[in-house]
This record gives sequence, C-alpha cells and structure tokens, in this order.
Amino acid sequence: MLLPPPTSLAELALLFLRLGATAFGGPAAHVALMEEEVVRRRGWLTQQQFLDLLSAANLIPGPNSTELAIHIGYERRGWAGLLVAGTCFIVPAMLIVMVFAWAYVRFGTLPAMSGVLYGVKPVIVAVVAQALWSLGKSALSTWALRLIALVGLALSLLGVNELLLLFGAGAATGVLRWPTLEHKRVPPALVLLVGAVAAMALLPLLLGLGPGAASAAGAAAPLGLLPLGLAFVKIGSVLYGSGYVLLAFLDADLVQRFHWLTQAQLLDAVVVGQVTPGPVFTTATFVGYVLQGWRGALVATTGIFLPAFVFVGLSSQLVRQLRQSPLAGAFLDGLNAASWALMAAVSATLARTALLDLPTLALALGSGILLLRYKINSAWLVLGGAALGLGLQQAGLL
Repeated sequence: MLLPPPTSLAELALLFLRLGATAFGGPAAHVALMEEEVVRRRGWLTQQQFLDLLSAANLIPGPNSTELAIHIGYERRGWAGLLVAGTCFIVPAMLIVMVFAWAYVRFGTLPAMSGVLYGVKPVIVAVVAQALWSLGKSALSTWALRLIALVGLALSLLGVNELLLLFGAGAATGVLRWPTLEHKRVPPALVLLVGAVAAMALLPLLLGLGPGAASAAGAAAPLGLLPLGLAFVKIGSVLYGSGYVLLAFLDADLVQRFHWLTQAQLLDAVVVGQVTPGPVFTTATFVGYVLQGWRGALVATTGIFLPAFVFVGLSSQLVRQLRQSPLAGAFLDGLNAASWALMAAVSATLARTALLDLPTLALALGSGILLLRYKINSAWLVLGGAALGLGLQQAGLL
C-alpha cells in the first residue's frame, strides 16, 4: 500500500479550523466528518488506523472527538501536529461560544438557534449514517465482531457504562480468538493500558470528585483565575462520557460545591455548548466568560482541554504497540466494534431529535443521496442546512 504524502502543518491547521467552525452535532458527528476528510477524501489514514485511534480516544477521559483530532495530528506530524490539530479544532468553537457568552452577559439572553439546528441536524444524521456504513466495513469484518457490536448497541441504548462496554467487547474478542492465536503472551502495553484506564475511571470516586459528591451547604469558594483553571483541569482529567456527564460534574463543582454559578446559568452554558459547532466541552468557555470575562474564558478552556493533549501524547505509542501483538490486536478489534456501537447509539438518539417531520426527513434523505452519489463535501451540506433552517425561521414557518 502506498503511503500518503507528508501532511504539512498548514494543511492540518486549515482542515481542523474548518471542522471546528462547521462541525455541528456532537462527538458522533465530529467523528463522521473527520472520517470523511482524513480517510476517504485525503487518504491520510486507513480505515483500520482511524478505528484504532477512535478506540484509543474512547478509552481515555476527556472530549472524545477533540482527542481524535489530536491523535490524527500526532499520526501525521508528531508532536507539532498534535498541538496544531487539537488547537485548531478548539479555537473556532471557543471564539463562537465567547460571542454567545458576550451577548448573554450584555443582554441577559441567548441568540435564537432553533432555525439553524432545525436545518443542520438532519444533514448531520446523513453524515453520521454514511460514516457508520464506511467504518462498519472495517470494524465489523467478521460475524463475531458484528454480534459484539449488536450486543454493545443494545446495552448502550439501555444505559450501560461505555467503559464497561469497551472493555467487555475487547475481552470477549480476545477470548473468542484465544484458541487460534499462535502467540498467547499478554503484552505489557495491554496490562499498562487497562490498569491506567481503570485507575483513571475510579479516581473520581476515590477522591470524592464524582457527580453528586458535592454538598450544597457552605459559603461560596473564593473565585479567581487560578481556582477556575484548576477546577476545569480536574474535570477534564477525570470525565468520561457525554455532555450530560459534563453537566453533572459542572453542577457538582461549580454550583453545589463552589457556588460560583446558579443552576439557570449552568443550563444556559450547556445549551450553548450543545448548539454551537465544535467540541461540546467549550461549555467551559461560556462559564469562564460569565465568571471572569475573556480571561476566564481562556483559562477555563485551556484547563478543560489541557489533559486531553497530555493523555493523547502518552497513549499514542501504546496504540501502535498493541496492534503488533496478536492478543492485543484482538482486544483492539473488540474495542473498535464497541466504539462503532457507541457511535450508532448516539446517532439513533440524534435521529429521534432531528427527524421531526417530512421536511427534515426529506433533507436527511437528500443529503444522504448527495453524499453517496455525488460525494459532496459535507461542510457545504451543513452550511446549506443551516441557511435553509434560518430562512424558514425568519419566514415564520417554524
């Protein structure tokens, strides 16, 4: 197989700046857009490499899609690429959220986004469906992996913890392939990875940092840039899961423990993180701006995303070592199947909230046809959906 030509830092920067400014829809949508750009359009990674990086991002705490961007940058240009890809994916979203936060502080309300989301969400459903089909051909290459993915999808929809699903799928694949493996030695990298992830997952409980651990009693804690930054570094270091888990951690610390925010302000912050493009963790940007202005926004954003850069840098070499071991490779294949299932579960939830009527269904089907038949760049479809939804809102049809 021919290796792709070297990727320049400028190419990485331009791609992830665009994705950070247009990638609506949450982590599943971000993964789909990255797969389209770096696997099918540019050929920077194979499907297998992309799936391995996606599984690695799912295993470590923090924002999964941002960590995937950081992984891609590392694969293409090492440490410089890691910094460029991750930063460029975060910065556009951070700036957009800061505008929302300024309007919120200045006028006491949030700009209306219902029209934009009405048009964008059906397009995102089509983009994610295409990515699931494409990734499934690599992740679900055997009947055993398809069965594991199907079970993982069902358990995810029932609310089972994603780490249990990932490790369960990896262990199940290892057990199924055990009789056929020539080299059955458990590699140290696999032991280190499992132990590190287990310790990180248990750390919030051991230190009393989990959601619901805070007490509502007591006076407000002193607020400054350093306490604000440390609070978000802690959350970024131990948080697994979706935006709803982020809401629980923010409520436990910033509302219940420190009394820096009200419940209403927190909910507004989460809404902004959900409806703007780019990482959902830019909720931290909104909170930082409300509490400490633009300096607080920069500090909070840096704090919550900094652990992701560290974790990706430490885990990248482990992923390569795992793929070289037959047993660890089987474990990774199981993780890939479970990652596909987690993405499918989120996509099913997105479809239920996006396909509300005949126009949204038609928009999703039309977008799917344009993507599959004519290979239209999904960024144009997202912008077109946003313009259509905004036009309908302005015309009073929503």
